[in-house]
Amino acid sequence: MAEKALPVRHSQTTITELMVPSYANFGGKIHGGILLSMMDKVAYACSAKHAGTYCVTVSVDNVEFLQPVEVGELVSMHASVNYVGRSSLVVGIRVEALNVKTNRVNHTNSSFFTMVAKDDDGKPTQVPELILETKEDIKRFIEALHVRKIKNEKKEQMDDARSLINIDRAHEILKKERCIIAYKP
Repeated sequence: MAEKALPVRHSQTTITELMVPSYANFGGKIHGGILLSMMDKVAYACSAKHAGTYCVTVSVDNVEFLQPVEVGELVSMHASVNYVGRSSLVVGIRVEALNVKTNRVNHTNSSFFTMVAKDDDGKPTQVPELILETKEDIKRFIEALHVRKIKNEKKEQMDDARSLINIDRAHEILKKERCIIAYKP
């Protein structure tokens, strides 16, 4: 593993792939799962370049498909390390689809992958500090700090919500929902 600090540009990675018919769903559009798999690959490549070691995906945030991807388009995944902790890295990914006939580029989605660097024994290992050379680098690092704080708060809220579920009030809670309670105690 590289010990010295590395700039964001050191590990920026782009992977481009042709969307073939076998990637399409019944509607003729590219499966979201294919795109997620490609995003995971570019997140790995980007994080491993920065960390200098094997990295694993621990979470994926905010995947929203904004535009469909068509068979025949060239899809590019642009990845950049936005944030580093001790052993974690947040990789921002921008997905773009190029229609080669029209030369039109559609931004199809963006997402953040949190990765953790692992040593040869599979234990988390420290990653190099990140050198922020541009205003955009600084903005993305601060944004990642804010998102991390919001994620932690949301996790606490979700844990609280799960612990407060009262099944005895199910009929009252669910009366306006589209479900039928067939359970009889």
